[in-house]
Amino acid sequence: MKRVQLYLLFWIPLILWCCKNGRSEAQAIVASSNTNYTHELIVDDLDIPWGFVFLPDGSMLITEKAGELIHFKNGIKTTITGLPEVKVQGQGGLMDIELHPDFEENGWIYMTYASPAGEGNGANTALMRCKLSGQTLKDVKVLYKAEPNSRRGQHFGSRIEFDNAGYLYFSIGDRGNRDINPQSIERDGGKVYRLYDDGRIPPDNPFVRDRNAKKAIFSYGHRNIQGMIKHPETGAMWTHEHGPRGGDEINIVEAGKNYGWPEISYGINYSGTKFTDHTALPGMEQPLHYWTPSIAPSGMAFVTSDKYPGWQGDLMVGSLKFQYLNRCVINDGKIIKEEKLLDGIGRLRSVKEGPDGYLYLGVENLGIVKIIPKK
Repeated sequence: MKRVQLYLLFWIPLILWCCKNGRSEAQAIVASSNTNYTHELIVDDLDIPWGFVFLPDGSMLITEKAGELIHFKNGIKTTITGLPEVKVQGQGGLMDIELHPDFEENGWIYMTYASPAGEGNGANTALMRCKLSGQTLKDVKVLYKAEPNSRRGQHFGSRIEFDNAGYLYFSIGDRGNRDINPQSIERDGGKVYRLYDDGRIPPDNPFVRDRNAKKAIFSYGHRNIQGMIKHPETGAMWTHEHGPRGGDEINIVEAGKNYGWPEISYGINYSGTKFTDHTALPGMEQPLHYWTPSIAPSGMAFVTSDKYPGWQGDLMVGSLKFQYLNRCVINDGKIIKEEKLLDGIGRLRSVKEGPDGYLYLGVENLGIVKIIPKK
């Protein structure tokens, strides 16, 4: 009896604490028994389709990590010329792509990529904007370039998103320098940045009055964000990031907040050893949700359309490691259930809800896939 009492004394407070703090690490990701949908390959023969967008005429622009920008229209792929130099280095290359919210009026396109320009050898993440003229880019301008360059191949990020006020957000990973970059506002890497759409620094960014800070920083203490999406109702910016061995996180980023990497984490080193004894510290934000073991998340989208009954409001996250689409069911701002969809389809790099309301997925060594509900 004493052993049972001791067991309960230990576990009940822990369970209550986890519930209070929104933990769902123990929430099982169940394999789908849902047979109400199928999928169709829309764009074939792609290697690593990091990002894609839909143009007003229904065509697509697709970024290949290897440094190729593809225009897909009426079943034909055309390579777009005019990109700046893209350094394909480890996880870096040509990464995300996003359209300006007023694209139909101004034509601005934004991309992140690994750039060798600037101080030091190797590369670091850059953000550019441009316009499309026929099959070439024009008015190309670099809006932000992280410094210094590094020969390391890890953690370039990167995702791009606009908020309801028209501010531009983008992420840069810690570039494999976890002990210095993420926790210093004087250094690039391990950050979410916020700019005006032309690259200017907003005067209300949280660190503009700090003389030594990188003024574009919005939040810090991140490892490697490869998912970013504006919540369709609240307008808040949701992100997810890779942990090491375990500890992948979903966060709602806020101005000036520190998300803890690597001082706090629910992960461990790939070797199995610890790099921190802390999962919480004063002044550092707790994740909305985390995964242990890691699923290696990439790409994310909210379901806003009525194409998928019962999925409205759910968050869709790609898994690189386990090669499925993870449906996160949300209630009162918390993830209460997870479901594997398209299990085994391949390394799922990007996720987007199209203008037609359907979900599209960028799958490595496959292409762009559309999820179609069965009638």
